[in-house]
Amino acid sequence: MSNSLLDALTAADLHCPVIMAGHPEYDHYRRVWNGIADRLPLAIVRPQEVEDVQKAVRAAASSGALLAVRGGGHSLPGLSTCNDGLVLDLSLIHSVVIDNIAQTVDVGGGALLGDLDRATVPRDYIVPAGVISHTGIAGLTLGGGMGWASRKYGLTIDSLLGAEIVLATGDITWTSPTWNPELFWAIRGGGGNFGVVTRFRFQLHAFSGIVAGQWIYPIEQALKVLSVLRDRARQQSRDFAVSFTASQSGIHVTAVWYGDAGLATAALLPFGALADGASGGLENLSYLTLQSRNDVAFAWSRRYYAKGGFWSDVSDQAIAHIIDAIARAPTPDCEIYAMQLGGAIRDVPDEAAAYTGREAGYYWLSEPIWDDIADDDRCIAWGRATGRLLSDASIAGNYVNEQSDTGSSIARDAYGDEKYRRLARLKARLDPANLFRLNQNIEPQE
Repeated sequence: MSNSLLDALTAADLHCPVIMAGHPEYDHYRRVWNGIADRLPLAIVRPQEVEDVQKAVRAAASSGALLAVRGGGHSLPGLSTCNDGLVLDLSLIHSVVIDNIAQTVDVGGGALLGDLDRATVPRDYIVPAGVISHTGIAGLTLGGGMGWASRKYGLTIDSLLGAEIVLATGDITWTSPTWNPELFWAIRGGGGNFGVVTRFRFQLHAFSGIVAGQWIYPIEQALKVLSVLRDRARQQSRDFAVSFTASQSGIHVTAVWYGDAGLATAALLPFGALADGASGGLENLSYLTLQSRNDVAFAWSRRYYAKGGFWSDVSDQAIAHIIDAIARAPTPDCEIYAMQLGGAIRDVPDEAAAYTGREAGYYWLSEPIWDDIADDDRCIAWGRATGRLLSDASIAGNYVNEQSDTGSSIARDAYGDEKYRRLARLKARLDPANLFRLNQNIEPQE
């Protein structure tokens, strides 16, 4: 297999870097975000033009090699790398081009959220995205894309107007609501199952800034804090969003306001008075700072596991499970995170895209974070056990981007039977050999 792939890459006549073991930068470029995923690809191809993406895809297909597509490298299970196969590293295809007349932005498949935010926010535009700036825009978008701005502007896929995709044949196609609409339906939540997206086109939204508040409550106040937070959050408009993180260091609450700044204080300050003992307050926080404030805590090469799900609301049962799980956390950085959804997310019918979960009120994550390989087993076990407990209160559907476990049940549970069958039929038509299988995989099925 290795000789076949190397022969195919040689015959492809690539006009871009090809990095293999022995290259001085091999160890640098084989790294991905999650330190657990320490793998040794046979070759790393770093295209700068779409033509080399086509050639690399054809080389992988003709040789039968494993193909890992890497945008930002943030795949939790490490699916943006592989052993003995080909890593297609898109990081050099990272342009962000704004069309002020059309109010759209074209974004390269290797761009990061920070690249997009730094290009758009200073021009008073926004595209709703995730919450860590070194995340890849491609992986985030293809799974759905949720973050601070989702209640106001919708999921990332709700701003997607079209995409350029290299298919398993190596051919290029464009997909939009009017061109290849079935593929457009599928890539909005269906992950990387259908090809390599080399360019996204998003609708820009006018943006005038935020007001934010951040508070930390003693973990001993968790029951009261989370109960009151839940009740107050229900009363808020879509101009408001809140998240909380529970860990041994306390309950960290962040609330953000996107509407009339004159109304921000009245909306936000009650979340600094959920219980006694809070530290923090309102902050003069820019959106760019908000988007990057988790970058250090979620730095490259730390070790991560995540299991997530949707709640209709933060139930008493869920709160009890959170308190119990944090008391048993094996390391200080093990956490449970939840972000409020609803608002504009619910404006789009669930059947409009592969993504499933629009009726959810919250997305939750059981998320141990650690640094020592010796802690792998106990941190992963805690993450799985906590995820099972929190799933007791979950509703149907899931978010494929934030699942460390893999297997056929992950995608089926995420989409439900009807959507999964529709995705599998399209997969059989576009990728019958399942070349694009290093993802939360949808198996080809007629």
